[in-house]
Amino acid sequence: MNRPVTTLFMLMSVDGKISTGASDNLDVDKDFPKITGVKEGLHQYYEIEQTTDLWSLNSGRVQAKIGINTADMPNKTPVSFVVIDNNNLMEQGIRYFCALSKQFVLVTSNEKHPAFEVEEENLHIICQKELSLEDALTKLKSEYGCERITIQTGGTLNELFLREKLIDYIDIVVAPVLIGGKDTPTLIDGKSLLSESELSKLGVLQLQECVVLENSYLRLRYEVIR
Repeated sequence: MNRPVTTLFMLMSVDGKISTGASDNLDVDKDFPKITGVKEGLHQYYEIEQTTDLWSLNSGRVQAKIGINTADMPNKTPVSFVVIDNNNLMEQGIRYFCALSKQFVLVTSNEKHPAFEVEEENLHIICQKELSLEDALTKLKSEYGCERITIQTGGTLNELFLREKLIDYIDIVVAPVLIGGKDTPTLIDGKSLLSESELSKLGVLQLQECVVLENSYLRLRYEVIR
C-alpha cells in the first residue's frame, strides 16, 4: 500500500451525531461534560484516544471551532499532526500545532495561508491546486514516514475519505445520548447517494470488537471490507 493505514476514530451519540447541535457554539468536547448521565463515562473516550496512532489527521474547521486559534501554547507531544485547512487556522493556530506536534503537516490549496508566514523546523506544507486526499496520504507516507494515521475530521471530510475508499478501520466510542436535528453534523455527512448505481460507494464493515464500557458507553471497532 502506497499510503498509511487509516482509522476513523470518533466520539458520537447513539443516533450518530458528532456535535450537540448545528451551531459552532455547540460542541461535544464542551457540552458533554455538562450533561448528567453522559459526563460520568466521557473520560473513557479520552483515555482510548491516548492509545491511537502517533499520526493524527484533523480539519482546520473543527480545530478553529474548539478554539485552537486563541489557545495557550501546549506542551510538546510525541504525536505528529496533519491538518487539512484553507482559511480556518490563523497564525496562532499554526504556532499552536507546531508547539504540540512532533511533526506538523498542513494540507492546503490556499497559496496565501498564514502558515506560509511561519518559520518552524517541524512545519511542513503540502500545497495542492485542489484537495486530493489520496495524494496527501501518499506524500505523508513517502516523504514523512507515516505508516498509520488516525482520522478525526468532521462529517464532510469523513464522507470524502469514505467515497474515495481511503478508510481502512473504524473505531467509534458511542455516548449514551440522543441528539437529533437534521442539520447536526453526523459521523458521515456530505453528498447523499441518489441512485442504485452508486451503492458501490457505501462502506461495508466487518465487526472486529464490541466492548461494553462503563456508564453505558460502547466501543465499536470495524474493518472496512474492500
